[in-house]
Amino acid sequence: MRLKLLSCEVFYREMCAVVARSPNTVDIQFFPKGLHDRGGKAMRAVIQEGIDAGRDEPAEAVLLGYGLCNNSLAGLRALEKPLVVPRAHDCLAILMGGREPFSRYFEKHPGTYFLSSGWLERGKTASQPATTRGGAFGMSWDQLVEQYGEENAAYLVEQDRESTGHYDRVGFFRMGVEPDGRFEEEARAVAAEKGWLFDLLPGSLHLLQDLVDGNWRDVDFLTVPPGHEIALTYDEQIIRARPIMS
Repeated sequence: MRLKLLSCEVFYREMCAVVARSPNTVDIQFFPKGLHDRGGKAMRAVIQEGIDAGRDEPAEAVLLGYGLCNNSLAGLRALEKPLVVPRAHDCLAILMGGREPFSRYFEKHPGTYFLSSGWLERGKTASQPATTRGGAFGMSWDQLVEQYGEENAAYLVEQDRESTGHYDRVGFFRMGVEPDGRFEEEARAVAAEKGWLFDLLPGSLHLLQDLVDGNWRDVDFLTVPPGHEIALTYDEQIIRARPIMS
C-alpha cells in the first residue's frame, strides 16, 4: 500500500524510524513545528493545501501526523482519498502511546513541561498544547473555544498559566530513536535552570507505527472517508467524520 504522510516535524526522528520499518511505501511531508503558533485557521489552511496537493498522487490514503492540536484539525476535508488521524488531543499523548497512559501521568503531575528530541531540536517557538493543561479557569480547552472563540480561549489559557506559574517539573520522552544522550542532558539542564524536578518518561512509537502500517483501529484512529470532514465530539472519541455540507 502506498500512503502520503503529512506530519508535524516534532515527530521527525520518530516518523523516519517507523516509516523505515513499515511494510508500506510512505511519502512524507513535514511541516514546521512553529506552524502551531500561527493559529488554528492558518495551520488548518496549510495542512489542507497539503491534502489537496495529493489528489493526483498514487497514495491510497493521507495520514496526518498530528493530534487535534487546539482544534486546528477541525474542518479538514477528505476529498478523493480518505484521511487517517490519531484520536489524541496533541503530540504529547501520541508520544506516550495513547490518551490513557498520558492522562494517568498528567493527573498525577499536572505541572509538567514536556520535551522530546523534536521539541528540543526543531525550535522552541511552539507553546505547550493548552489541552493538556485542562484549559483554564475550571474549563476544558474545547469548552473555552465553544464559549469564547479560539483567539480569546488562547488568551485566557495564557493568562491562567502566567497567574498560576504551575510548572514544577520537566518530563522528557525517551523514544528510543535518539542517537545519544544529548537531548536528555538538555532537558535535564532546563529542569535544573528552572529549579524544577525531572522525570524520564518511557515514550512509545506504538501509535505512530500503527499509523504508517495501516493498523487503523477505530479506538485509536479516525478514518475520514472522501466527502467528509473532521469535526469535534467533545468526548473521549475527540473527533468524528461528518459529511461536507458546502
